[in-house]
Amino acid sequence: MHRLLTDEPGRKMLLLGNDAIARGAMEAGLAFASTYPGTPSSEISASLFQISRETDLYFEYSTNEKVALEVSAAAASAGVRAMCMMKHVGLNVASDVLMTLAYIGVKAGMVIVVADDPFMFSSQNEQDTRYYAKLAGLPMVEPSSVEEAKEMVPYAFDLSETLGEPVIFRTTTRINHSNGVITLGHLKPGTPKGDFKKDPFRYVCVPAVSRKLHVRLLENLARARRIADESPLNTITGKGAWGIVCNGVSHNYVADAVVALGIEDRSTILRLGFSHPMPEALVKRFLHGCEKVLIVEEGEPYMEEAVKAMAQEEKLTLSIRGKGPDLFSRLYEFDPAMVRKGIAGFFGLPFDPPKTPDLSDLPEIPQRPPTLCAGCSHRATFYAVKKAAEGFETIFPSDIGCYTLGFLPPLSMADFVVCMGASVGTACGFSRVTDKKVIAFIGDSTFFHSGIPGLINAVFNNHNFTLVILDNGTTAMTGHQPNPGVDMEKLHLSGYGRVSIEAVVKALGVGHVTVIKPFKVKKSIEAIREAIEYQGVSVVISQEMCSLYAKSLKELSSRVFQISDKCVNHRNCIDDLACPAFYLQDGRVKIDPDLCWGCAVCAQICPENAILPLKKKPAGEAA
Repeated sequence: MHRLLTDEPGRKMLLLGNDAIARGAMEAGLAFASTYPGTPSSEISASLFQISRETDLYFEYSTNEKVALEVSAAAASAGVRAMCMMKHVGLNVASDVLMTLAYIGVKAGMVIVVADDPFMFSSQNEQDTRYYAKLAGLPMVEPSSVEEAKEMVPYAFDLSETLGEPVIFRTTTRINHSNGVITLGHLKPGTPKGDFKKDPFRYVCVPAVSRKLHVRLLENLARARRIADESPLNTITGKGAWGIVCNGVSHNYVADAVVALGIEDRSTILRLGFSHPMPEALVKRFLHGCEKVLIVEEGEPYMEEAVKAMAQEEKLTLSIRGKGPDLFSRLYEFDPAMVRKGIAGFFGLPFDPPKTPDLSDLPEIPQRPPTLCAGCSHRATFYAVKKAAEGFETIFPSDIGCYTLGFLPPLSMADFVVCMGASVGTACGFSRVTDKKVIAFIGDSTFFHSGIPGLINAVFNNHNFTLVILDNGTTAMTGHQPNPGVDMEKLHLSGYGRVSIEAVVKALGVGHVTVIKPFKVKKSIEAIREAIEYQGVSVVISQEMCSLYAKSLKELSSRVFQISDKCVNHRNCIDDLACPAFYLQDGRVKIDPDLCWGCAVCAQICPENAILPLKKKPAGEAA
């Protein structure tokens, strides 16, 4: 039995934030869940996927976030409690659905979990989801701890049903990926089947209907504001004249800082857990008791702007600050020391930051840039493309996935990365306005997610570039989740279809399609050369299973390689591949047998044929 199905109310359990959210959903009677995986939200999906194998919960990995939101919206409209999970940039993809779903509303509770990523640990931007709640006119809640992450999920479902609207559940990486102790509640059985009652003047958003639905949305927003004013998620603690407004993980930093600075009796903290719509009456009441107010929020000045506007409406002239060069930045994550310093500076308190220890007597820490795994098929593909493209002046649009790491030298195989699927669309533009050879890269999961429309565009508009689809048999970067091209039988899971990338590409009308096995280096170079010389749209599908995924399936080669005495230290292996299994010892190249996966790419490119399989010692022979 999955540990999140433990039915022992009152028991304490240490959980990852994402697992706490999944548990909260089960305690709320979740019956339907959909997602496209994206860090830092991925573990929610992984847990619910596993739970769905043991319960009546329906769970699916959808093709992209837009589809995931559509699927869950239909379930909620049919009276089934549903949850849709994504990372912050995924909401961009789903926003077309979000904006009109807010007009239509839902019948059963629906929660949209959106994980923001301050500092961009695994993302291409730091966008703040709170503005989507404001744009769509939807209620939003934000936990400040792992325990709250669990407890707020049932609240969000109940709020959704009270208002008849989906509720945005915003987290940040520090909540998603922290561990904390939670208290188990009662598991509520979900209702997996519902019924959809036809009502075209509610659900068919033609202009005449939408005009009326917009009125409904604004009325619901006003109701939500009244609820927010009384919500237990919004709290005021303390009785001092120095006000501090905070949300999310910043609340913990503020609470600690107030104690550390000794200003418990001089400060009042307004914590907003139900943060959109802003609890207007509560905020104004708070402001009337303050001499000055500091807003502590990661990301954009969302609360700061709203609080200042409310103060103006109340004709208050107190100082309200938040973002600024002398206080808090719009950049990156906050930390306890940063918040303590900001509070001390704003309220004119002495602050002696901890002294940085003297590390001058320690050796410099080696740089460890992110890199492709040893044995990664993407490295082999990049090498083959680089060799095949010799003599061409090239542009390499790339995409979102493990292969993005190919932008680093010596591979240097990414020149332009924007968002998922954009490698294909940008390849169209580059090929039209430059005379350079454009070779784009996209992964298998990303191809299904949003690469297909760009390829259709390329065929229709007769663009001239080569698209390399890196098919490693899984959605590798976020933790080996399935995608429509995955062979689910390998996971011992039945009831799934499988979509052939090659069949899709040919059906779109691509004139030149070839499939390669990138660990066969010479043949791959020849096939890629032929593809890039083709005039028009050509596609190369590079098929080789992710080495980590293959290992988990026990399908990985057990052989490893070593550098023999034939080596004359050309170092082509390191200089061209930069596989992390290589290292230098006494100026000579060596292969770490514990890191080598046996892909044999290095053996094929060595000019001296000096890289050979390591012979296994007979059983019982001493090492």
